[in-house]
Parts: sequence; structure tokens; C-alpha cells
Amino acid sequence: MELRQLRYFVTVADELNFARAAERLRIAGPSLSQQIKALERDLKVTLFERDRRSVAITPAGAALLPDARALVAQADEFRRRAVGLATSDPVRIGYVNWCPTDWAQRAAGVAQLRVDTWVMPSHTQAARVADGSLDLAICWVQNSDLDSLALEARLIGVERLYALQAGADDAPVAAADTVVMVDTDAQRWSSWNRYGEQFAAATGARVMRTDDGGVTGPTFFEHVRQLRRPVLNNPKGQDEALPRGLVRRAVVDPSPLWTWSLVWRRGEANPVVQAVIDEFTRDAGDLGVGDASVWLPADDPHHPRDHRGGG
Repeated sequence: MELRQLRYFVTVADELNFARAAERLRIAGPSLSQQIKALERDLKVTLFERDRRSVAITPAGAALLPDARALVAQADEFRRRAVGLATSDPVRIGYVNWCPTDWAQRAAGVAQLRVDTWVMPSHTQAARVADGSLDLAICWVQNSDLDSLALEARLIGVERLYALQAGADDAPVAAADTVVMVDTDAQRWSSWNRYGEQFAAATGARVMRTDDGGVTGPTFFEHVRQLRRPVLNNPKGQDEALPRGLVRRAVVDPSPLWTWSLVWRRGEANPVVQAVIDEFTRDAGDLGVGDASVWLPADDPHHPRDHRGGG
């Protein structure tokens, strides 16, 4: 049995006329008849009852027809994907500081992936997707960003934020007892500032403003030492090694989650980009965002009360 024979079977079943089917398939009528007979011999069933005036599909043929259609459709989709991989440009993807460690394996067989080396803040990466500089980006966004930039988003990762404190034990700390540092450089720290201010407004945490870039890195550690209070850690410093004298403290009541979204242009028509989106988010699940003990901004696209998340 060959794929072309299944295609012939489906076409004859559609037309119930060998001459019209042969014309559609662009082959000679006698050749089409021979191929159908060969398929019947191979399957050991009669697919069509035919005489000089009419063609009718048999009960066995009707039973097999849906499977034949599905196989032909799968083969056509396989061919379209292969052609797309061969002829399309690489899918351009950017990120901020978090990305899947296995994204090359996820993309293999689906698309050529070009990871952009220009690592920029979340709001900048989202804007680059909107203006066409990138096809995809992994960044932090809110529904207001998606609406203003005409983007879609699916959840791809989360960070459970903790607090840092000098000279303390590592016992959990209530969100209301933390400090959130925001930076006056709104262009660079737009996403973090919004997150931090919304977290403070929702939990009663204290906001501290700085103009020295000290919301992460060595300057941030110095602020933590001077404050001697638990300070919410920026996701950019999530995996940094801690200096001596500082400890991590879990934040509870509630626990702040920072979400990472895979974003793309609304109405994206490139099937290769769509295939990458599906591969990257297929097994993501909700990653704990539905847990009653965690906090997300109300405008987060993955908030359990929001039904627009998921793309």
C-alpha cells in the first residue's frame, strides 16, 4: 500500500467517477483504475462497485475512508511543515534573563531558532516583538501591554520571589513585613517598578525608591545590609550567589510569583512561529499560578481570574 494509492482512493470516493477523479489527479484513467485494483488486492477488500455507468463505494470502502482521509491529511501537513522548515527564515526569539535550558531541543525538528543576543528589559523585548524585530520573546507583561502592543501571551515559566536580609535567620517572612526597592530610572526598570508597586499596594509592603540602579546586584546587597529588613529580591538576581551575611527568606501570606510569558504578534500567520509557540508551551501547565497561597498582579495575563491568558 502506498500513500498515493490512498490519495487516489479518497479522490475517487469524492467524485464517484473515475474520469473526473483522473482529471483531478492528472493521471490517465486506466492507470487510476489499475492503482485502485492494486490497493484492493493489497487490502483484501473491495472498495468500489463499478460498472460502465456508475461507481458506488462499498460498506468496507466507506468504513476505511475516514482513516484514509486522515492519513492523507497528515501526510500533507508533514509536507507543508517540511517545506516551511526548508524555506522559512529562522524564528527570532529574545529573552530578558530567564529562558528554558532545553529550548534548542524543543525547537529541533520544528524550526530553525535564532536566539537574539541583545538582552533587554521586558517592556523593550515586548515592543521589539510588536515592531517585528523579533518573532517571539520571553518577558514579563501585563494585559495592558498585550492590548497596547497587539500581542498574545502564554505562560512559559515562573519565579517564586524571596526576600534578602542581613543578620537574620532564614525563617519565612510575611509579605507585609518586606521592603520593595524601585528605581527612578523608569525606562530601564519599568516592569519591576510596576510589579513592586502593585505588590506593595496589595500586601502593605513598604516601597523604597532609589536612583543608583540598586534594585539588583552589588549595590542592592549594600542597601539590604543598611536596611537590615527583609527586601524583596528582583528576579534578575534570582540565582546570584549571596555575599556573606545575607540570607534568603521565603515570603508568605502571600508568596509573590513573577511570571514569564512567551509573547507573539496578535494574528501571527507564520505556521513555523506557531509551531514553536506550541512546542515551547505544550507541557507548561499553570506552574502554580492557581495556588491560593501565591500573589500575582491583578492585571497579569496568567492570573487565575483572568481568562485571556493562554493565547
